[in-house]
Amino acid sequence: MRVTWTGGELTFRLGAEDEITGHASDGHPVKLATNSCVISGAPADAHPDLFAVAAWTVVAPWTRRRITFDRAISAEVAAALHDGWGVEAGPVGAEPRPDGARLAISYSGGADSVAAASVYPEAPFVHFRRVPHRRVPNRWPHYRSDVLAKLARRTGRELTIVESDLEYTLAEPRPGYPEHHAVAAGALLLADRLDLGGLGFGYEMGSRWLGGGRYLHRYTPDNDLWAPHGRWGRLFASAGMHIVLPVGGVSEAVTMRLALGSDLKEHVRWCLRGTDGPCRECGKCLYKELIQAAVERRPLDTPITADRAPARKWFKPPPYGGQEMIEYGLARVPGIEHTLFAKTLEYFDVSEESTGWLDHCYPPAIDEIPAAWRDQAAAFMAAKVGFMTDDERRRVETWGS
Repeated sequence: MRVTWTGGELTFRLGAEDEITGHASDGHPVKLATNSCVISGAPADAHPDLFAVAAWTVVAPWTRRRITFDRAISAEVAAALHDGWGVEAGPVGAEPRPDGARLAISYSGGADSVAAASVYPEAPFVHFRRVPHRRVPNRWPHYRSDVLAKLARRTGRELTIVESDLEYTLAEPRPGYPEHHAVAAGALLLADRLDLGGLGFGYEMGSRWLGGGRYLHRYTPDNDLWAPHGRWGRLFASAGMHIVLPVGGVSEAVTMRLALGSDLKEHVRWCLRGTDGPCRECGKCLYKELIQAAVERRPLDTPITADRAPARKWFKPPPYGGQEMIEYGLARVPGIEHTLFAKTLEYFDVSEESTGWLDHCYPPAIDEIPAAWRDQAAAFMAAKVGFMTDDERRRVETWGS
């Protein structure tokens, strides 16, 4: 793989050993559509390690043995790429980038992202907005990135909107991030300008501790995607930009409660299809409605009926994505046995007591936050959520066993 940056335009050329169809870090197959993308606002004098890591978030699925950048990188970034992916990277010759002083939030506007922002009310936002690609047609026109950007502007926070067409590098399965971490490409390139040493993501306990890969439902402390000692965590840290998970120790029930109780509640939007609000017709809206109804202790409110496509999965046996939250919702939504989740309920023996651990924070998640921002997160969780007991911690650590 050979990578070239011209301003904010990334161009890459596959080597003989590289492949058009690769796999993201979660194992999902991704097919390449085009070999260039543009990221707005990229300063020409950003540290070369930032250019390198930003490029890697895009090209990693298709790179097999080596990558050559158009500028020298530090030995630390080269070592992180070798140790994490077995890739020889160069040329090497730059001094490492020191950690910046500030933490920014990678802000999507969803409940998890808003909850993460609530932990650090002084943190600036960096919002990624998908824009059309000049050569690749838009096959996903219902995605309303303009609505999400408009809502981000209304938050009143210090905000940088990064516009990019990088999601169109994918031909299959659809436009999207080649790697989950590509959402951070703009923040990486702006890290020197914003003096960033960390980027906060809204990934919660299900993603950090209970995912174990793509829909493998087990406790996984060595999660390669989000653990600080995982390969992505080490790579970001080598460029002086730590991955921070402010809500990595709490469930989606807690992030929903925090988001709906925050000063940003009017701007929460997890649906990418609606204009004046969530579309209420898609599978994600149904899943989030189950969680919200459980948090608010009210009956399910959805126009989706049992014969609709988003409901079909709930007539099949588990496992399910986000299964811990399905159990939480089944135990708390009044009248759930009379909804489209009636069949799902038959597969579980759940109660509020058996799912109560999902209302508290898993302490090791706080320990993973870099020292500069750890105490603030710990104080927030102690005041707003509460920490798990030893028995509740064991529920996390035996999940899926």
